Amino acid sequence: MAATKLGRWLEWSAPLRRTLRSRESLRRVALVIGGGLLAAHGARAVDLPEDRAEGLFHVYKGGGVTATGPALLVRKSVADKVSLSAGYYVDQVSNASIDVVTTASPYSERRTSYDFGADYAYRDTLMSLSLSHSKEPDYTANAFGIDVSQEVFGGMSTVSMGFTRGSDTVLKKYSPEFADVVTHWQYRFGLTQVLTPKWIAAANFEAISDDGFLGSPYRAARVFGAIVPERNPRTRSSRAIKFRVNGDLGSSNAMHAEYRYFWDNWAIKAHTLEGGYSRYFGELWLADAYLRYYKQSKALFYSDNAQSETLYVSRNRQLGTFDSVGLGAKLSYLWKKVPGKYEIKANGAWELVQYRYKDFTDLRTGSLYSFNANIVQVYLSATY
Repeated sequence: MAATKLGRWLEWSAPLRRTLRSRESLRRVALVIGGGLLAAHGARAVDLPEDRAEGLFHVYKGGGVTATGPALLVRKSVADKVSLSAGYYVDQVSNASIDVVTTASPYSERRTSYDFGADYAYRDTLMSLSLSHSKEPDYTANAFGIDVSQEVFGGMSTVSMGFTRGSDTVLKKYSPEFADVVTHWQYRFGLTQVLTPKWIAAANFEAISDDGFLGSPYRAARVFGAIVPERNPRTRSSRAIKFRVNGDLGSSNAMHAEYRYFWDNWAIKAHTLEGGYSRYFGELWLADAYLRYYKQSKALFYSDNAQSETLYVSRNRQLGTFDSVGLGAKLSYLWKKVPGKYEIKANGAWELVQYRYKDFTDLRTGSLYSFNANIVQVYLSATY
């Protein structure tokens, strides 16, 4: 998404949202560990996602922001051709970040999100529809998406493409006269290839266009040391490409590595590198560890303290030059299993992320700003 109010919580919610959305891919990685990709996929019609239910509680703390809340997900297949899903997600946020404490007062708010999806399997094709709605006191977001994936060459390759359109409404507390809108278009294309019985690779491309109010009605910039409202362009186009490889190392070990490159017409360029390792301990325990590095350059109109008047100006640190290092671990325990009926797993995850800003200063000290964030998740997952 573009630099809307979503940017206020992007830095702490991204790891959690990425985990929730990639649950199916994690299951596929576990299959790699368990005994070979060809055995898992095979030359047969495409499979629907597993019937499952998940309940999660998350905690984020870092940079003056604390966010907690539950997340629920239920998925059920119908007539072996359709799979329906519904999700519920809550963030209870207490915000006293550096942006807030240097220009305004700390605040608390609640964000609630609802997600609905439907998957239809026909031979080697999987078609998916998704709807989402999230609401905060001063921000409402709605999105509709469609995805199609096709297995070819006997299931050795999978081609996917998708489109999402989002429409948001931006308000401002205690200012009923302010109201604006944002529209998002996202196009994506992907290719997954089985390389060997133990290795799989994937390449994904996405293009996003945003139009509307792409800033925050609360955020301030600095020009010659004076505080002024930030002014962002009302359009933004961005592109990203990602490469990933998963491998079975034998003896219940697996690994993954990925690289992502992002660029946009605001002159931001970003690189993400990630490597991870997974291991089964007996039949009941699965452990994962990963290391992620992110680095980006600043937007054309970003300035910590602008020395000239320009049409656009922002002091949003997420548009500045910074890098981050994330270290994470996950542990899953097979709590109970009845073959052919259901299995229940208990899961825990922790991630430590360090953010270091290269051109954003703490107005209270005059020093470059940095902080650490901790993300903890505890959840139960069941397939049935």
